[in-house]
Amino acid sequence: MDNLLIEIGTEEIPAGYIIPALEAFKKNILNALDKSRVDHGEAQILGTPRRLSLLVNDVANSQNPKTSTITGPPEKIGFDKNNNPTIAAQKFAEKAGIDVKQIKVEDTKKGRYLTAVIEEKCESTGSILESILEKQILVIPFPKSMRWGSLSISFARPIISLLGLIGSKSLDFKVGNVKSGSTIFGHQFMHPGEYEVCTADDYSKVAESIGIIPDIEKRKKVLIDAIESCAKEKSSQILKDEELIDIVANLVEYPYPIVGRFDDEFLKVPDEVLITAMREHQKYFALTDTKGNLRPLFIAVNNTKARDMSLVAHGHEKVLRARLSDAKFFYEQDCKSTLDEFSDKLKNVTFQEKLGSVYDKTLRIALLGQFLVKNSSYDDKQSLQNNITRAAKICKADLVSQVVIEFTKLQGVIGRAYALNTGENQDVAFAIEQHYRPVQSGGKLPENPTANLLAIADKLDTICGCFSIGLIPTGAADPYALRRQGIGIIQIMLEEKYNFSLNSLIDQGVDAFMSDKDKAEEISLKIKEFFQNRMVNILIDKGFSREAVNSALFASFDNLPDVVLRVKALDSLIQEPGFQPLAITFKRVENIIKKAKIVENIVVDATLFEDESEKQLFNAVNEVGLTIDSFIQDGNYDQALSTIAGLRPKVDTFFDDVMVMSDDEKLRQNRIALLSSISKLFKNIANFSMI
Repeated sequence: MDNLLIEIGTEEIPAGYIIPALEAFKKNILNALDKSRVDHGEAQILGTPRRLSLLVNDVANSQNPKTSTITGPPEKIGFDKNNNPTIAAQKFAEKAGIDVKQIKVEDTKKGRYLTAVIEEKCESTGSILESILEKQILVIPFPKSMRWGSLSISFARPIISLLGLIGSKSLDFKVGNVKSGSTIFGHQFMHPGEYEVCTADDYSKVAESIGIIPDIEKRKKVLIDAIESCAKEKSSQILKDEELIDIVANLVEYPYPIVGRFDDEFLKVPDEVLITAMREHQKYFALTDTKGNLRPLFIAVNNTKARDMSLVAHGHEKVLRARLSDAKFFYEQDCKSTLDEFSDKLKNVTFQEKLGSVYDKTLRIALLGQFLVKNSSYDDKQSLQNNITRAAKICKADLVSQVVIEFTKLQGVIGRAYALNTGENQDVAFAIEQHYRPVQSGGKLPENPTANLLAIADKLDTICGCFSIGLIPTGAADPYALRRQGIGIIQIMLEEKYNFSLNSLIDQGVDAFMSDKDKAEEISLKIKEFFQNRMVNILIDKGFSREAVNSALFASFDNLPDVVLRVKALDSLIQEPGFQPLAITFKRVENIIKKAKIVENIVVDATLFEDESEKQLFNAVNEVGLTIDSFIQDGNYDQALSTIAGLRPKVDTFFDDVMVMSDDEKLRQNRIALLSSISKLFKNIANFSMI
């Protein structure tokens, strides 16, 4: 077995394209080897902006052998009375590619039939790869591809070289007008030219000798060590930014960092603006002192080591000064207006064509926020009400600021900074920034009551508005990220243990868009189902069984923290050895009630009992009913379910001794009413018919 190496040399590929492209290429090549019955070991992706490479360990030199048996005509058709092969047998042998003498006769369920064992030809791994590599390379996915010259093929950037090696054997293939060889291009500026690679194992060694680190993780480590060393020389620390490290590592073939400086005057601008200007436009690392305060320093990472690196630093400083000057100008212009003035400008900013302006949205958010405060359990509701009203009015104001128009990722962040600068209280200021949270799965949640309630109000308004005009997420599309916003609401409610009615909140949100009561109820129902589906996925992802989740949510889905408590208790009960007989008993109760035509509001009449089991069950149900109310109020659903489960022996005895569906109407209704009293005990905890 030998190692397989494939390198696709290109013009410079965008950093964000590299990892996804390599992962897809790796997956496709390994699938192709598996499909071709070629054994192989682990694979490693390698790459830089100018090359996409794949190293597969321990690749077999040829396919594994494969034999298959095919069935032909019955024996009586394949051979005559004298046991000589007929024309049918000869044709079968020709089709199977064997001599007629190699035909076998085997017993099958249908009788005795002619069979043939076929051994497929084993091709070399090299010939297999040579036949598929062009296709596998051209199907590598990219966000955008391009064509070049007169070629009809497309790729992220023009392909300029190809290398394929199995051990020391060079693969012969072609993509477009580029033919594979045994050489790679060196570093574009420091080691131009072509360099021989004798074996797949030599690849990384040769590449590093000509100024290239193809191993992405190794290059990232070299980058981190280099920038930390630069920062240390300036008695500074790198502002933590893992994403920027990943980006910069794929912008260079070898990192050469340099420290630059900018004027202290720019430090008057909020840190976030400076950091974003450095990061987004120039991919520079910001530096801080030991207390985390931004310093007028940055680190730029170059792909080439110049003779005079101070001259390079000066060039970076000149470019950054222009960027920071723009940012400073935008900031100073913004400071001439108040957040209230910005808020008024939102009247001219469309939120959605059919849903009005962003200003209209802030008014709806304020009303929802007030509803949330009223139904919350916070002590100082008046203060919270004031905060919510103020935060709702200015939470979107920074969208029309010049800084956010230039640096869109700073929405909310700049609003918070401007709010603090103008004397808003901290809860309101931080709510402006945090009401967008969580911005991604597993992201940070808001950190104060104002921010929590504002975030819920904002997200719910978007969901209700979109549903009201038919913009409902589908399996293929969710352009307004409603699923993410729904999950965000659930996460906040669970984290903060908000026990207000989700159904009432949804109804309140829909009322702002729908005047038709029947239509509003229809939309509300769809939104409730939407939230229920999100909750199901969240709880299953947490490890709870689907049965427990569906059973608990079907019983009641209004108080979300309560749902979690019920799911936990039910899931724990399901795991117990004696649960299955218990479930069967209670499902039987549910099924009888469901099928029976029970008279509404009928009360159990103890004078109609004919059997002792009826009396005992009636007394037990009444006793349990008094006990579990306190458990449910305390959220102690483990104890509540355990207490209800204790009814099972008496329920089983009741079913053994009594005919529920008696011909006597009064007896039948009384017995069904007794079963209904059992069902009512757990109807708000779980629905056993779904287990």
